[in-house]
Amino acid sequence: MRWELDWLDSRARLTPDAAAIAAAGTDQEWSYREVNERARAIAAWLQGKGVKKGDRIALLAPNGVSYFDLLFACGKIGAIFVPLNWRLSVEELAFIIQDSEPALLAFHSKFTKEVTMVWDQAGECIQIDGSQYQDLIAGPKQIQLVEKLDEEDPLAMIYTGGTTGKPKGAVLSHRAIIWNSISTIASWNLTGADKTITYLPLFHTGGLNALSIPILMAGGTVVLADDFIPEKAIEFLIRHKCTIVLFVPTMHHMLVKSEKFQQAEFMDMKLFLSGGAPCPLDIYEAYKQKGLAFKEGYGLTEAGPNNFFIDPSDADIKRGSVGKPMLFTSIKVIRDDGSDAPAGEIGELAIRGKHAFSYYWKNDSATENTWKDGSLHTGDLARQDEEGYFYIVGRKKEMIITGGENVYPLEIEHWLSSHPSIREAAVIGVVDEKWGEAVTAFIVLETEAALNGEKIKEYCRKKLAGFKVPKQIHFITQMPKTHVGKIDKKQLKEMASEKQKPVS
Repeated sequence: MRWELDWLDSRARLTPDAAAIAAAGTDQEWSYREVNERARAIAAWLQGKGVKKGDRIALLAPNGVSYFDLLFACGKIGAIFVPLNWRLSVEELAFIIQDSEPALLAFHSKFTKEVTMVWDQAGECIQIDGSQYQDLIAGPKQIQLVEKLDEEDPLAMIYTGGTTGKPKGAVLSHRAIIWNSISTIASWNLTGADKTITYLPLFHTGGLNALSIPILMAGGTVVLADDFIPEKAIEFLIRHKCTIVLFVPTMHHMLVKSEKFQQAEFMDMKLFLSGGAPCPLDIYEAYKQKGLAFKEGYGLTEAGPNNFFIDPSDADIKRGSVGKPMLFTSIKVIRDDGSDAPAGEIGELAIRGKHAFSYYWKNDSATENTWKDGSLHTGDLARQDEEGYFYIVGRKKEMIITGGENVYPLEIEHWLSSHPSIREAAVIGVVDEKWGEAVTAFIVLETEAALNGEKIKEYCRKKLAGFKVPKQIHFITQMPKTHVGKIDKKQLKEMASEKQKPVS
């Protein structure tokens, strides 16, 4: 194995006794030496079972140290780690199992029922919270390197959400994961003194690669948590002296609305980060009122997911901006013809860098549609201002064309979310005979708020051009979400197609 690929082994040599991973709310903690030894034991056991370079190792489990056991073990022997999204239906899990063809499935006992429904190879699975797993961690740690490993070899395969079709397995090489961390550490100034708490699911790139791996590479501490409850999250952030944390907008909303948030003092916290989806601008204000640094970022499974840096003081001035490209990352806004869009013009975001994914597993057409002219075409729309700061406008597929005018839902969503009586808002285009597409809003009101459709339209007219004002408004009690906390616009379109009576 090329020595530089096994950075965990190097980190364990440099800071063997430093705390690497901890479990929130407990005294459980693993040093870098212990994390490395666990990974070596798992790697040796996998080899003993005949696992070889290129074989897939799947995991179905809640957040826990086993994610790092298996990821790092795969890295040591050239296997490919495939974390499974436990929030998916059995049918969706079965598709991913069939598509990835793992040599072994590791699972937590809480998912025993799902495993029996999707996995018929009893001898090729292991329960991570069982005695056998604990025994093998304490077992032999001698690894036999049969095949040479290269930085372009796959290390992990993370399946994308699949909201517009079947999930796609994004193959991440050693190179991609290492360079995402290097660029993040250098751009965000992470050090061994940093601590984070990871609530985002580790089967998702946001949980695994956004902060967890970079902080471990830097020698810091990752606290693992599950089941986000704002009051508990605040308690853990303070107890574990976290310095930086990443939440999705839904989590931030729940956090800042908590009474405990108003009373809490985050003495060690340097930065609250938001990712996964564009963040409502009122979240910025909530953190500013507490004197806390806040900013948002942008990423995707196929690139990083870290791509930008913005100083929190700039983030307050340029609210909604994700900043400028990180070190070792090149980003452009391009027109449909492939030319560069000038400042202020909206186009598709295209990314280049060593942190980008290699290909989609067994899906050449999707790979070709994403990789063009050496750039990763994200499918996201953005603009760049005169000072070089980037703003994400929305998904290319979500742009609404109404009466010949281009409408970007995010602009309307930000304005609607600024209304004190609106908890959440989402905007989609619905096929309309007259307009081509009708701007349609789905709204979740704050408890006991009294608003009707006409009042919302009046509010929109204060800020938005007439063609951007929603023509249809639906009030719902709960916004449908994907497994990573994003608003599920596919489901909203299905709801709209059912011709729910608009309130107006």
